[in-house]
Formats: sequence, C-alpha cells, structure tokens
Amino acid sequence: MSNSLEDKVIVITGAASGFGKASAIRAAQEGARALALIDKDDLTETAKEIGSYGTETLSFSHTDVTDEKQIKIAFRAVGDAYQTIDVVYSNAGILGRVSPIEDFAENDWTKTINTNINGGFHVVQAAIPYMKENGGSIIVTASVSGVRQFSQLGFTAYSTSKAAITAFARMAAYELSQYNIRVNSINPGASETNIFDSGSFSEQLDKLTPVHEVPELAIPLGEKKNQADAIANTFAFLASDAAKRITGAQIVVDGGETLLKG
Repeated sequence: MSNSLEDKVIVITGAASGFGKASAIRAAQEGARALALIDKDDLTETAKEIGSYGTETLSFSHTDVTDEKQIKIAFRAVGDAYQTIDVVYSNAGILGRVSPIEDFAENDWTKTINTNINGGFHVVQAAIPYMKENGGSIIVTASVSGVRQFSQLGFTAYSTSKAAITAFARMAAYELSQYNIRVNSINPGASETNIFDSGSFSEQLDKLTPVHEVPELAIPLGEKKNQADAIANTFAFLASDAAKRITGAQIVVDGGETLLKG
C-alpha cells in the first residue's frame, strides 16, 4: 500500500458490509488517521478489522442516515474529536421495492427515495461545516442504474434515486468548489454485495415483459460481477490527493457492462 490516505480523518456510511466495509478497510491500509463508521447495523466486525491496522475508530451503530438529527450528532462527535474531516463517503443505501410502476405503493416508493436521496443529502450537509476550512473529498455511491442502464424492469424507485443522487453530487461539486471540497460519484454496475437483502420483490413483476432480450450478464472485462474491492480501490483514489483535480465526475465501475446493456 502507498499510504495515500495517511493522517486523513474519514467518515463512511453503510460501513458494516459491502462497499462501505471494504472501503473502510482499504482506508486503514492506506494509513488513515481515523475512521468514523456509520451504519444502521452493528459495526463491531468492521471496527475490529480496522483496528488491526492501528487506525483510530469511532463507531455509530444503529444510526439511520434518514434521521437528520442522528447524522448531525455523529458528525459533531467526529468534529469534536478531530476538529476536521478530510473525506466523507456517503455509501449507505437500499435496493428497496422492485415493482411495476402501476402497482407501486407510495410508502415503498418513499422509503427508497428517503434513504438513497435524503440520506445522502443529510450526510453531505452535515459534513460541510467540518470540511470548509481545509477542503477535502466527498464521494457518493450511485449506480449505473438511472444513469446509463434502464433495462431493469421494476427498478424504477432505485434507478430514480440513483439518478438523483448522481445529479446531487454534481451540483454539490460546483457549489462546494469554493471551499476546495471535491464531490464525485462512484457508479457501480452489477456487484456481489448484499444489496438484494435490502429489497423486496412484487408478485406483480411477472406481468412485465421485456421489449427486447437483455443478457443477464454481459461484461466485456470478464463475465463476473464487481467485487467490493473494485469499489474500494476507486474510493481510495478519489479520497486521495492524487485525485485533487477531479470533481463532478461520474466514475463508472462496471467492467464495460453498460457498453452492451445501457
């Protein structure tokens, strides 16, 4: 490892598993001074792995990104402990309900939108006061869904939320540039994470028929899904000073999947 994140104070949401956990471990390997982990689930395992690298850890388990008050309390604790925050990775999100538009219940739609858009907004907003003085990097997990890929029947709420958070990241990149805060999105393709554990599938999906045949898995760089370390590598680059001239970018990590399926 290159110690590219040496001495940085980093906050990661959705850190109990998947992209968030892999990125937290990678940050520790790259010499991060401190990691603040935020998740609705238990963070003991992630914190234990990070601790083995000698990185200081603050854990905020059972913290809901949709709760503005909880997020501000967590960021205030990090700010009080370290007086600054260098990197924020807004990664927490859900798949939510997969359903035909005709049958979408409002509460299912709202849950996905609230978590994936409002949650990301709360995290970025709470970070700004602690990043304004010294600048830094904010990274948002979006998706190719809603940006480059529109063939996933029933994914309307998820794709809409990911399109919106991608746009939000680009708007934030411009607004926050006055503080030398960079904002970029990582847009993964098909990945081997537990995202499907955060979703549910409508019994009405069978009535949706694709207009064209879409291959289930067609990835030019080898027909396998992203591993979490592919996203962690991208996170580590965007968080580092090596990316100091990159802001407002959509970094697609999909092995070329959307070249064929977009």
